[in-house]
Amino acid sequence: MLELAIRTSDEPISPGQYRHTATHAWWMGTWFAGDELCVHYSEHLLQQWTPVDPHADWLLDRELTGQVRWLSGDGAAAVESGFRIADAWPTGRFRAPHGDFYAELHGNRPTARPGSWSNPTPEFLATLPQDPAAMLRRLIEDSPPGRGYTGPFPSAVDALRTCRVPAPLRSVIYAALRTLPAVEVGEAVNLDGERHPALVHDDGPVRTELLISPVDGQYAGERDTVRRVARVGPPVGTVVAEAAVQTSVVDVLGSPPGF
Repeated sequence: MLELAIRTSDEPISPGQYRHTATHAWWMGTWFAGDELCVHYSEHLLQQWTPVDPHADWLLDRELTGQVRWLSGDGAAAVESGFRIADAWPTGRFRAPHGDFYAELHGNRPTARPGSWSNPTPEFLATLPQDPAAMLRRLIEDSPPGRGYTGPFPSAVDALRTCRVPAPLRSVIYAALRTLPAVEVGEAVNLDGERHPALVHDDGPVRTELLISPVDGQYAGERDTVRRVARVGPPVGTVVAEAAVQTSVVDVLGSPPGF
């Protein structure tokens, strides 16, 4: 069982320090060249500094390397029609309380967002059960079938991806997900060539590999692969999202680990 193989722990963090998250990722995007849907795949480098107090300033450094692949459609036609990868994603340094990084880009003031699986605030985390069976029930209740339905596994990954879920709750979530019929325990090599334990969810439109750090049980990345034929878009077997993530604690906002 994964909960026996993976030890979860958290590096101590004090007020005034920051959780530093470094992400190397390839993500999918779309562009229409006339009536044709073109799917691009681009390389991203991100660093985020998350304070102990969510009301304090957070910092996000987001960079595009310029590397682009075309997964489907006519990439040359997309470029000819005006596609520029630099226009597809906001890049630069963004500083804001509550992690509301793009508020000012839209003329708004940064504000606190309600707690959810994708935004696991301390208040939201305090409502989560400590028992795996109860945790699974909560995940299912919060992801009911219907418009926008994602399901319990994607909801859990949303929370884990933030690297803000404390070690005891990570252990409970992993144990809960392990009981889903479409989930298996395995291993996966991330895009940086590092091997990790993984929970593999083989259901729905994509096969998701949730990578877990063997050191502390922290979220370490993921990989999504198309598993179901769609009318448009990349064919079955295409990787459409991949990330490798490392976390640490730093003393200074904006400084990488070791400084």
